Amino acid sequence: MIKVYLFDWGNTLMVDFPKAQGKMCHWESVETISGAKEALAVLSEKSQIYIATGAADSTEAEIKLAFDRVGLSQFIAGYFCKDNLGLSKGTPEFLKSILAKLDVPLENVAMVGDDFEKDIKPAISVGIKPIWFTQQHLENIPHKVKVVHSLITLTH
Repeated sequence: MIKVYLFDWGNTLMVDFPKAQGKMCHWESVETISGAKEALAVLSEKSQIYIATGAADSTEAEIKLAFDRVGLSQFIAGYFCKDNLGLSKGTPEFLKSILAKLDVPLENVAMVGDDFEKDIKPAISVGIKPIWFTQQHLENIPHKVKVVHSLITLTH
């Protein structure tokens, strides 16, 4: 059973508008990905939810502020980013640092993200469950990778 979900931030839980500049917490408009609030509400009843983001220019407090603005922070147990880990996302070391802090067996941790290179490959390499959130319909899905096209699917 998954006890800890690590979620990517941009384009996994919140829309990363390509033309928006600066820190997401200061954007004029912010919004969730469809189904994010419903999925987190259900998942957080039995599991801990953490954010594992590659946002290099936002502090943990600024990331939380963005989640506050869309009503998702109530489901989040914590935020991991370059600011508080000192490591950039996309490497096994980033996830290993998070896992060391959480102290949860690997088989009980899943990484949910939209970027195969930065979310899924590192999850595979450290031995946690990779869940690829993508709109692509793929014929060759890598071994052990669960693919979801809707976040609400995670609750079933």
